[in-house]
Amino acid sequence: MKAAKLRYPVCLHPAVHKILCGFFLALVSFGGIRAQKQINNRAQLLTQVPFTTFTGGVVVVRAQLAGYPDTLNFIMDTGSGGISLDSTTCIRMKITPVLTDKMIMGVGGIRQLRYVNNLSLIMGNLRTDSLNFHVSDYDILSSVYGDRIDGIIGYSFYSRYILKIDYDSNQIYVYSKGNIKYPKGGFMLKPAVINLPVQGAMLRDIRVVDARFYFDTGAGLCLLLNSDFIRDSSILNPEKKPLPAQAQGLGGKANMQVTTLKEFKLGPYRFHNIPTYIFDDEYNITSYPYLAGLIGNDVLRRFNIILNYEKRIFYLTPNTHFRDPFDYSYTGLGLYWIEGQIRVGDVMKDSPAEKAGFKVDDIVLGINNNLSQNLQLYKSMLQNTGDRVKVLVSRSDTSRVELSLKVKSIL
Repeated sequence: MKAAKLRYPVCLHPAVHKILCGFFLALVSFGGIRAQKQINNRAQLLTQVPFTTFTGGVVVVRAQLAGYPDTLNFIMDTGSGGISLDSTTCIRMKITPVLTDKMIMGVGGIRQLRYVNNLSLIMGNLRTDSLNFHVSDYDILSSVYGDRIDGIIGYSFYSRYILKIDYDSNQIYVYSKGNIKYPKGGFMLKPAVINLPVQGAMLRDIRVVDARFYFDTGAGLCLLLNSDFIRDSSILNPEKKPLPAQAQGLGGKANMQVTTLKEFKLGPYRFHNIPTYIFDDEYNITSYPYLAGLIGNDVLRRFNIILNYEKRIFYLTPNTHFRDPFDYSYTGLGLYWIEGQIRVGDVMKDSPAEKAGFKVDDIVLGINNNLSQNLQLYKSMLQNTGDRVKVLVSRSDTSRVELSLKVKSIL
């Protein structure tokens, strides 16, 4: 019977043992320093503020300028390369801007820039100093939403922080730069960011096309596509004719068309029969052929979004609005809040509004016996396709007329 071999621990030379122990301690120490550095560099919550949403999911927050008592309404807009104030707000607050030789482009045209430099913005418990606001005329936005728009918050603010826009709670969380834990169940986009974020996505109608788009939380629509892209890509079914429409943005109104695309894919997320606006990009704000157009907030509001500009990470998590139906309604009727009244500003040719007898400058007194004069509510009452809506209007000759409007579908 063979004797069992005894196994003894290996005995190291004392010098070798000392070296290995030192190496092990160095690894432990390095890991500890690295972990401590990550802890020290963790993003910290700086403030949390509520927001309201307007037509198309546009996000509006309340904030102040340091040294001024007024509370102001700002649109949170990733499609803005800076930060801005309304010209009327400047007059009201006795803020004097300085004219520059810089220009800014928007859907409605080109404007020469005026600036108010070195102001501080107070949002919740957070004060952001040394901001240079350009000044623009936002009367058209105020009239579209039925509430005063005092400014737009864009890249100048976003680039300093990490923001989480939570559409489930209607809260914006602002964090310091640093390491942040992204929630499970979402998807990480890696947009190109040079002031404005650019993201790739897929479109499908009669063919599939991959293209780049502005990631634009300030646009109250699903998709806006350059007409040159539509022509060159031949993506749309030629048998389906887009309907005439108008949209509003920086510089005023712009004539457009509206239709639907069979599919839109952003990251792994697919949307079908998505409402799509088409416009002649006279001022090339979409930089075609580099970009095809923009992705608006009627898509983006379906996610809770973390915007980390420093790391070039936009993290999307589907929220409770993810499966909300899209707005397929079409009336050809543009309603605006003007001088304390809701007025008809647009009546598209051959539209349900024109057939119902609406005229530009009609004053809307009520819809379906609702006399609240709430513009957002009235617009929502015109979004139920197939409904016949009764609208009471007053005209310049002081007569009152009840018009019957049937809401059409763009599908």
